[in-house]
Amino acid sequence: MKGLIINTLNYFKTIFQTSNSLNSSNSSNSSTMYKTVFIDLDDTLWDFHANAKSSLQEIYLERNLEKYFDSFEQYFNFYAKRNIELWEMYGKGTISKEALSLERFQHPLIQVGVDNAPLAKEIGEQYLGLLPTRTMLVPYAKELLDYLYPKYPLTIVSNGFVEVQYKKLHSCHIDQYFTHVVLSEAAKALKPDKRIFEHALKLNAATASETIMIGDSYEADIVGAQNAGVDQIYYCPASNTTDNNNPSTFRVKRMEEIMNIL
Repeated sequence: MKGLIINTLNYFKTIFQTSNSLNSSNSSNSSTMYKTVFIDLDDTLWDFHANAKSSLQEIYLERNLEKYFDSFEQYFNFYAKRNIELWEMYGKGTISKEALSLERFQHPLIQVGVDNAPLAKEIGEQYLGLLPTRTMLVPYAKELLDYLYPKYPLTIVSNGFVEVQYKKLHSCHIDQYFTHVVLSEAAKALKPDKRIFEHALKLNAATASETIMIGDSYEADIVGAQNAGVDQIYYCPASNTTDNNNPSTFRVKRMEEIMNIL
């Protein structure tokens, strides 16, 4: 009986050691197979929603927009919903940068019966001056950059406008982490077009198989990386990480989980 117990214990000890060895090997492989990391900026590192809201609230108060709207929340909800729709259209190439810039500020006014294109244009210009000075980052973004920076060359891959994206990076003091900043206007291609990723690969002298993309937009970041043959980490804090409706190489709900992958 004693011998049976010892043999059983030895069996489970062997299984445990083998399992640990395999887990260690898999972790090592996932961290060493990549040599270059691409990262989206807005809502992946830089908290676009929070920074946009604080910028627009300042404009709302300064311009006395309460005379048109029941509350700032009403104004912001009109803006935010339409802004998402317009960026999706911009990503598909169906509207211009200029149309996006005007329509997202004209739309809330029109919803309350104010057809004032000059005011919308002024708000848009004021917003683009104010927005990139905001410094709110996504939780744990700075710690992740501190972790990744010594291990990989990092490249921003973003559809954002040139005149604001560099200012955002500088204002929140994260520009020093990046070897390259690849923006759609300079690359002449918008995510999910594979050409923006190919442009970033060329700048890094990297291959798709040794590169991974981190992003919060499934359509732009994840599908775009897939189009270019690049692995992906889908940062999706609001969803179930076991949901397979939107497949990706990895899916995380919290930034710190990426440190277990890379």
